[in-house]
Amino acid sequence: MNRKDGRGPLEMRPLRITPGYAEYAEGSALLELGKTRVLVAVTLTEGVPRHVGRRSGWLMVEYNLLPRSTRVRTQRERYKLGGRTQEVQRFLGRAFRAALDLKALPGKTVVVDADVLQADGGTRVASLLGGY
Repeated sequence: MNRKDGRGPLEMRPLRITPGYAEYAEGSALLELGKTRVLVAVTLTEGVPRHVGRRSGWLMVEYNLLPRSTRVRTQRERYKLGGRTQEVQRFLGRAFRAALDLKALPGKTVVVDADVLQADGGTRVASLLGGY
């Protein structure tokens, strides 16, 4: 049984990673997973929330679907994040925190921005891979 795009049930989408895609970010990658395109940019800034203290670093993740990343235009989530967006941000944050030694970055905040340019399935996975 093949899928709509012709792949078999155990066949992955084609993957292409272009590191250093965003010139001004401390780290970035454009991830292409089949027709899905996600731009992930990482910024390192000074300062952490007060409750964290200066002995550790902090990590923030922002995940967004751009308005025309889907077949039907979606509104930007300006004031209140939708449930799916919150869930994906939490998932990515937990995954990155598990892989990153924040104590090695005292007083610094790592901001990971994952912007979905085109969504055709696998946006969580593409965002996760781009962040690593």
